[in-house]
Amino acid sequence: MFPLRAVLCAGLLAGLLGCDAHASGESLARTEESADLPPLTGRVVDNANLLSVRTEAALTTKLAALEGRRTDQLVVVTLPSLHGNTIERVGLRLGRGWGIGQVDKNNGVLLIIAPNERKVRIEVGTGLESAIEDHEAARMIETIMLPSFHAGALESGIVAGADAIIAELDRSPLAEANR
Repeated sequence: MFPLRAVLCAGLLAGLLGCDAHASGESLARTEESADLPPLTGRVVDNANLLSVRTEAALTTKLAALEGRRTDQLVVVTLPSLHGNTIERVGLRLGRGWGIGQVDKNNGVLLIIAPNERKVRIEVGTGLESAIEDHEAARMIETIMLPSFHAGALESGIVAGADAIIAELDRSPLAEANR
């Protein structure tokens, strides 16, 4: 599941950094420099410890409600390191390895934050490509998340990004088709 389309890679804190927009064609073979996937422990996987317990619980509730309304699955993941990999490669490995979304609908989304590398990415399953297009993902990151990150408010930027993704999915005409 989760054939992915590369959506967006943006630098945190220091502004936008370049990225390869056709990462979905990358080989997913493990390399010596790639780290094992973190375990999928829930709808929020805060391995970089950016979220308070209260915020993580509130996000988990929102993500469960989204899945209940639409069947779409959004997972928020923070990583302390990309272990020398690109965020595109890590996003693809996470999406495929974790099996986010339903196999028959390819309706998974990952919001990935790697603060030490100053990267954030929205990785979208092919079933939601028309719901969250590249320009919309770019807008969410650039105008909603990055201003908070630049102000040192990573937690509020992550919540705002998740809220924006949820709102965009709820606006999508796919909402009826995925129920």
